[in-house]
Amino acid sequence: MKDLFDLCRFGDLKLNSRIVRTGLWESERETSGNLTPEIYNRYEHIAASGVGLIITELISLYPRDAFSKYSHTMHYTQFVREAKDLTDLVHVYGVPIFAQLGFVKYNKPAEHNLNIEDLSIDDIRKIQTDMVIAAQKIDYAGFDGIQIGLGNYYFLSRFINPNFNSRTDKYGGSTFNRLRIVLEIIKVIKDNTKLHVNCRLNAFDGSKNGMTLDETVEVAKLLEKYGVDSIQITRPRSPQFFTRENKQDNPLIEATDRIIENVSIPVILGGGSTSQKQINDILNHSKIDFISMQRPFVADPSFLVDWQIEGNGTTKCKTCNNCYWKKTSTCFINRSATLNL
Repeated sequence: MKDLFDLCRFGDLKLNSRIVRTGLWESERETSGNLTPEIYNRYEHIAASGVGLIITELISLYPRDAFSKYSHTMHYTQFVREAKDLTDLVHVYGVPIFAQLGFVKYNKPAEHNLNIEDLSIDDIRKIQTDMVIAAQKIDYAGFDGIQIGLGNYYFLSRFINPNFNSRTDKYGGSTFNRLRIVLEIIKVIKDNTKLHVNCRLNAFDGSKNGMTLDETVEVAKLLEKYGVDSIQITRPRSPQFFTRENKQDNPLIEATDRIIENVSIPVILGGGSTSQKQINDILNHSKIDFISMQRPFVADPSFLVDWQIEGNGTTKCKTCNNCYWKKTSTCFINRSATLNL
């Protein structure tokens, strides 16, 4: 029988449990981008809780991206020094930590929000160079891995999606060609850093001409072939799907099982889990070994401590989605509890 608090391996990493904390927005940073005592405090509570792996809130590749004011950013001068303090703090508890890297729009000085087909080869090389430089900073800062945002509606998720990519050169057309920009980035990161490379990938997007599960399986196999160490499965609008009103089973379970059948690297199920019993049921009735949670850690960064004591815990998160809509790293319902950590 699998249990969420099993000690386990995740590639070359040792985890204290099967729970992966995934971040999203960061509302407690200083205007300049610097980390605050509240951020360090929250990460310490998460690391001490019994979590297996921490993935940071979004780190925006570009300073004037669509979500950069709600996220950490790569461009501020003290990023490596402050992030090193953060990784050192998390490592005290024997917990690995990945940096989540992504961006939504690609802008040039005279052209903003370029479409995929409008990118020149020089633009593609610029994006790849910026990603690799960011990965090197992440490596210097002591992170164990990097999560590349290929899911939701981030730029690279649209680049690999036939619904958005109508290019006719070697970066468009077939699945391999649309994925080429990412595969080239991965190769350079693997050749020049010690980072575990994780990709956050949509299982499907539901649009008429978009990614299907069959194509996602093909993408996952290519990512593994070109050096990716693990995958996290999500969907374009996953927080909006999981609400108090929507009591359906997690639609990603079957999709994640299918992907696991086709690759040999770890695959993380993303989103929707709310209780210890639910998670253990998923672990023991599927091929899934790792489950990510985001909003429960916003509601209470230390909730896993209570789960270990009680043995049948349920998250304090009410799936109101205010943290998602208002782009905040604090909970509105349990605000007093999170402020007093």
